[in-house]
Amino acid sequence: EVQLVESGGGLVQPGGRLRLSCATSGFAFSTVAMGWFRQAPGEERTLIAAINYGSTNTYYSASVKGRFFASRDNGQNILFLQMNNLKPDDTAVYYCAARSSSSIQYQKEDYDYWGQGTQVTVSS
Repeated sequence: EVQLVESGGGLVQPGGRLRLSCATSGFAFSTVAMGWFRQAPGEERTLIAAINYGSTNTYYSASVKGRFFASRDNGQNILFLQMNNLKPDDTAVYYCAARSSSSIQYQKEDYDYWGQGTQVTVSS
């Protein structure tokens, strides 16, 4: 059974930081690209970060570039998202997702497995 379980969300003040984790099982994590998406109320779920199977290629949306950093531990089958200098506009549910291929893609339809999401709220 494929499982992706996010953790690390919560309430943080503007300018603060959080580190999200996505623990995975049931598929060949080290061979596939992974993504972090987020969805705010009333908005589409969009890709904010992605990392290929070997961590040699990453993607960041313009809204998070320079503040968020994706990484992965292929030995432990865990995906991470370090989020720095958080802003109120970063408030959303954050999802990790897995492809069935090694390369990064940018649409949610390109991802095959999803976690349940973790809430991130940035507010003073």
